[in-house]
Amino acid sequence: MADESGPSVAARDDLAGVVDLFEWLTRAELSRALSELAFKRRTEVDEAAIDAAIDRAVDEYALVPAPEGALSGDRSSLDEAAERDAEEDTALAVGPAAFPTLPDGAADLPHILDVPDRGVDREVLADAVLDRLRREAVTAMDGGDAERLETLADVTYDVEAWAPVDVDPVRTRILAEVDE
Repeated sequence: MADESGPSVAARDDLAGVVDLFEWLTRAELSRALSELAFKRRTEVDEAAIDAAIDRAVDEYALVPAPEGALSGDRSSLDEAAERDAEEDTALAVGPAAFPTLPDGAADLPHILDVPDRGVDREVLADAVLDRLRREAVTAMDGGDAERLETLADVTYDVEAWAPVDVDPVRTRILAEVDE
């Protein structure tokens, strides 16, 4: 079971909704979008909370790192950010565990942010998500992390509904480990 002290599922789905507006965003661009929303609402920007919300969304597969081969569109903002931390330049796309929703004011973000038209090759993204799922399952098995394995088992069902990939071998292995 996930840590309930962190950002809510609704917040996670709001993050996915913001990313969905643009097809994909870098972590830095998503953070900026959330800061713009906070400004529009006249609230304080809590960078640590934004980082925690993004981390949780990625951890729970609501947002997924997108490999370069899955991305289309102008990457000028990525090139301009080359000097920044590589993590900030990670491209994020909507993942299988998300139910994207638009937070209040988000519809204005395309007019506020200077983000070019973009696209995501879902097939390439799905293969990357399946590879990540496999790696994380092995890590959780090796570490005896039953809680993470249960989360990953749930994610296998989300992935299966989200993309035409065969997750059954991964799920079977995870469930066998959980049932031990």
